[in-house]
Amino acid sequence: MNWEAIREQFPALENWTWLNTATFGQIPVRTRDAVDRHFARRDETASADFLTWFNDVDEIRALIGQLINCRADDIAFAMNAASALSLFLHGMDWYAGDRIVTLRDEFPNQYYCAASLADRGVELVRMNEINSLPERTRAVLVSTVNYSNGYRPDVAFISQLARRAGALLYVDGTQSVGALRFDVAAVKPHMLAVDGYKWLLCPNGATFFYVAPELRPTLRPSVIGWRSDKRWRSVDQLHQGAHTMPEAAERYEGGMLNFPSIYGAGESVRMMLEIGLDRIERRVLDLAGITADILRASGASIMHGSTHIVAAHWPDRDATALAKTLQQQRIVVSARHGNLRVSPHFYNTEADLDRLQAALTP
Repeated sequence: MNWEAIREQFPALENWTWLNTATFGQIPVRTRDAVDRHFARRDETASADFLTWFNDVDEIRALIGQLINCRADDIAFAMNAASALSLFLHGMDWYAGDRIVTLRDEFPNQYYCAASLADRGVELVRMNEINSLPERTRAVLVSTVNYSNGYRPDVAFISQLARRAGALLYVDGTQSVGALRFDVAAVKPHMLAVDGYKWLLCPNGATFFYVAPELRPTLRPSVIGWRSDKRWRSVDQLHQGAHTMPEAAERYEGGMLNFPSIYGAGESVRMMLEIGLDRIERRVLDLAGITADILRASGASIMHGSTHIVAAHWPDRDATALAKTLQQQRIVVSARHGNLRVSPHFYNTEADLDRLQAALTP
């Protein structure tokens, strides 16, 4: 694979050693061009063809289906992963004594949203590992990869636990999809949300979420609008009586979409499918392995292995100060909870890691 040629799609890398995809992914030129084409088309047609934009979005849903192994009808769009999680938790019926299980050190979305149900008597349970579930567990919330330390829980096993307990499983794939493979058909979450601006290299506002067909009849939408009726394409005479929800996951969108970002997301997904998801995963894990070796050689301990988010800790170095020092040299990493977090993507090279190694050497 000619990774150097692919790197040309990312002009910011000419001036920066960007090892911080866990915070923001770089936008490919072709993705930006797709956004520009959408705006140019609006000028050419004065937006008279706006209904055809929804046809294009359906094609992008199908591309995402190829990415995670599901049907186009299973995919909906939102502005961010928090919106999808809020839909998931607030679209359910809750009873006093119900429990929501998540992991310690999870992304705050999971804690804040679950805690908002405390006034209904719902208990949030944080676990170091999810090997079993307490009684009355109604929902389990996990990330595919921990944002601060790179921990990768066995999501497929957790899914089995949840289903045996009659609980629903929400998975946040923001920190892995686009870097590591995720197979919805194999894992069987009830919902998977992916904010695309990190590893999927999308513009902000291009979050997609998968909703299992079995969940859609009972999960209440959080937004009701003109597209909440299955006859919404008949814009010349929109139905004004009682609405009938579409069966597809688009039932959760309600109204207009963030078309520029979604067009951009479609192009980023196309690029990844063209490169090959297996190739991308191998490349990302190879670079992460080299990164971990460099950090160990500098005296750091690595929080978790076999992951693409490499979190390092030194007993005598402040991670926040170190990240600031590196950024002064145009080497961008991040500090999270006392760890230095380094997160290379397929657009990085061994030369990027050589610069990191040189900067870490006293």
